[in-house]
Amino acid sequence: MTPVYEDNHIIIVRKEAGEIVQGDKSGDEPLSEIVKRYLKEKYHKPGNVFCGVVHRIDRPVAGLVIFAKTSKALARLNAMLQAGEIHKTYWALVEGKRDEAEDEIESWLLSDGRLNKTRIVDKNVPGAKLSRLRYRTIAVGDRYTLLEVTLLTGRKHQIRAQLAGTGTPIKGDLKYGARRSNPGGGISLLAKRIEFIHPVSKEPVVVETEPLPEMNLVM
Repeated sequence: MTPVYEDNHIIIVRKEAGEIVQGDKSGDEPLSEIVKRYLKEKYHKPGNVFCGVVHRIDRPVAGLVIFAKTSKALARLNAMLQAGEIHKTYWALVEGKRDEAEDEIESWLLSDGRLNKTRIVDKNVPGAKLSRLRYRTIAVGDRYTLLEVTLLTGRKHQIRAQLAGTGTPIKGDLKYGARRSNPGGGISLLAKRIEFIHPVSKEPVVVETEPLPEMNLVM
């Protein structure tokens, strides 16, 4: 966990692959608790520290995650997230080559909680949700392509499922058809940029983080 932006209301950190944002059945310490401890130690705060989870990214994914330092900021950020006013841009290193410089992928997705996996299905399947993303090609290497991905809808495992469904799974993502795992078990998907209007100051906030090392190899 690395803090990359902080003010009186918000802290944005870079999550590393393998870290979990909220507690789950694994029992591993979640990022929310690590951030609480960081704030408690940094500001020498007695008692409990408030740290509200605004959104999550998958455990094997690295990148930017927003936490709220006040209940007022959390409520406003949650409303902004629901309204699509928090814009997240991802970088994905995928196997193979995509022919288009930029394109949009649209499909119907169904999440299976038992398998913790999302499938592309026919639109008539009960529970299926229309899912859309847009991408542009940043660089093409011998075996991999680096894409910038913008989500137009927010579904579980959406980027992983949709890119795999069109024949280019994310590097290291065995669950969605990658040929081999990455060292450390992460996948080559990064929540790289977050943009929004600050819920209190109303000033624009734009935060970016560095690419994963393997992404630099194809740039």
